[in-house]
Amino acid sequence: MLPSLSGLAALGLAVFSSLVSGTILQNGQVREINFPNTRTDPSAHTFKTYPANASEISYKGRWDSKHVSWWSAPGIKFGYTGQTVAITFGNLTSNGVLVGYRIAGLDWIFTNITAGATHLLVSPETPGATLTGPINPWTFELRVTNWAYGVQIKSVHVAPGERLIKLPDYGRRIEVIGDSLSAGMYTSYEGLSSWAYGLGAGLGNTEYTVTGYPGICAADQDCWGNPRGQVHQWFYTSDTSSRAYEIHGDKAEPWDFAKHPAADIVVINIGTNDQNSHNNVSAAAYIDALTKIIQGVHGKWPSAQVIVMSLWLGFYQSGNTYYPNAPDGFVREILDMVKGFNSDAYLSSPTIYDGVTKKSTKLRIKKKEKPFVHYFNTSGILQHNDIGPQWHPTDVGAIKVASHLQQFIQRTFGWEFYATGPEVYHETLYWNDEPNY
Repeated sequence: MLPSLSGLAALGLAVFSSLVSGTILQNGQVREINFPNTRTDPSAHTFKTYPANASEISYKGRWDSKHVSWWSAPGIKFGYTGQTVAITFGNLTSNGVLVGYRIAGLDWIFTNITAGATHLLVSPETPGATLTGPINPWTFELRVTNWAYGVQIKSVHVAPGERLIKLPDYGRRIEVIGDSLSAGMYTSYEGLSSWAYGLGAGLGNTEYTVTGYPGICAADQDCWGNPRGQVHQWFYTSDTSSRAYEIHGDKAEPWDFAKHPAADIVVINIGTNDQNSHNNVSAAAYIDALTKIIQGVHGKWPSAQVIVMSLWLGFYQSGNTYYPNAPDGFVREILDMVKGFNSDAYLSSPTIYDGVTKKSTKLRIKKKEKPFVHYFNTSGILQHNDIGPQWHPTDVGAIKVASHLQQFIQRTFGWEFYATGPEVYHETLYWNDEPNY
């Protein structure tokens, strides 16, 4: 039996309510994986302990007031001294959830977390833990791999006489709003293999948040078991999972935008579920919801630039070749919407939207704003073998989308690439070592 991987889901984007064991396949062959068992008995150690609300701990992505993580690839990051880092996870942790963690610029290490337990994640025996420089102080980063499960941070521990160090945030911020395609469904390490994660991490020196969840529509209706759409849920801390209802019930916490820095760029890739006839969303309802999402972004982050991605719907075989499913979803409607946002009429008197109060407000401004909505055409980036058997990008497909989008951002906004070596995608070092076959 292989170690437990979190996040397998049934075809049709229905989410299992409990963790299941699974495998990672490479061209149909099982990948060998060995996740270390990091659970430890805290009574066997002497620790210096920091509470979950310690100022030295930076929370990445969306976390609620109970220090429970939500959406895709949320994490924590801090600097530390010594060679010991342990974390005690609260009882609201999804038992068995897979997390990735790393020290400094070294590769990701994966381990399954036990709810209510303490895990020794860094010790002198951890590969690379005793190496020195050039990253100083040592940094520790942890990310939840899956979009349906999460962890609760109870406390962080270091060795006696050592300390945590608060790391300054990077000066650039990206938020991705989406569905399963953004969340990393069916990629090897899910959120940590998604194109959305690769976009933020691959740019380097960039804070990133992925508010994506499988099956969700833009329109505010039930889609594949998600009770609300992103036009509602983006304004809240938690996602649309059954776990969110179990923890928060009907009292989900609105996301406090005022307490968190604004995103500079917001990438929106949502509508594949709206387009699916199973969910019975009209083009008008979809565009209305997508419009309100952008108006919501504009209201919360007035200076943010918005990138709307075209949708891709997979491929079909025709005779001796392959073609993309056509037409791609809502192309004309999305283009018309983008044109409307960048028109003189809208920019002279823009509308903002609040998904909590459900109020739209017309702004009166003295000076016309500049166009802030951009269209990114994904046509031609993915080929049929970049889409897995369950209609989602493979690891390579995700890498291609992230790479093209990085180039688009560089050309459009002048953002330089600062990632210079640390691993982004785990276990994608494929090569042929036989030159003469």
